[in-house]
Amino acid sequence: MYGLQCGVRQGGLSSPKLFNLYMNGLIGELSSTYIGCHVGGVCVNNISYADDMVLLSPSIGALRRLLHMCEEYAVAHGLRYNSLKSEFMLFQAGAAGSQRNVPSVTLGGSQLKRVHQFKYLGHWVTDSLSDSADIERERRALCVRCNMLARRFARCSKPVKLTLYKAYCQSFYTCGLWASFTRRAYSAVRVQYNNAFRMLFGLPRHCSASAMFAEAQTDCFYTIIRKRCASLWARVRGSSNSILRALADRWDSPLMRRWLQLHAPVTRYEYL
Repeated sequence: MYGLQCGVRQGGLSSPKLFNLYMNGLIGELSSTYIGCHVGGVCVNNISYADDMVLLSPSIGALRRLLHMCEEYAVAHGLRYNSLKSEFMLFQAGAAGSQRNVPSVTLGGSQLKRVHQFKYLGHWVTDSLSDSADIERERRALCVRCNMLARRFARCSKPVKLTLYKAYCQSFYTCGLWASFTRRAYSAVRVQYNNAFRMLFGLPRHCSASAMFAEAQTDCFYTIIRKRCASLWARVRGSSNSILRALADRWDSPLMRRWLQLHAPVTRYEYL
């Protein structure tokens, strides 16, 4: 027998469940207040994954109340928030999005830094709700991966190269969430994807993209995006999570609009 004075064992099989039990009380308290944003009658004021928590609020005053609850829970349970790694963002909404005099927000006595974008679980979220920054993140990551493949596996056979290409260049992390972006950013990642294939297989720079993917019997960029978006939407609609169900039931949601644009282009004009 021994006493464990701080946290849970990192990498332990039981650690995630034990940490969930430890934090479930705070999540329950926040959700029961019904202070925050509401979607389809469902209160969405906190989103948590492991030790990463996001608070959602329609006003600074409501956000301060939620933060105060977090501070009280931390004091009662021996927790301490890292104010240096905590920040807040004000989403733009018409003319209100350009306001500069925003009241301060504090956590544990320290003032939080206001940011215009932050990365949550690997996905860039911006105050303008644009996905262009996240698309650029994926383009840069794709560039690194394809250069690595071309440098290390230049002498491999075509079947091996194709297997590596599918494994390293067709993931497009969180691409199913891309709903609002500039044509330039979207085109840039598509071109990067095509050029990666040409470089790995030693094809001419201006050869037909559709022909080379058809000959290799692998998915082009547009096919991958359609599949990822359809997969995400199917999981959202089949989820038992109340928040995801509320989003799935809204026909005016950006994800639904994006799904229709990809799979029903004939009716695109109805949703623009």
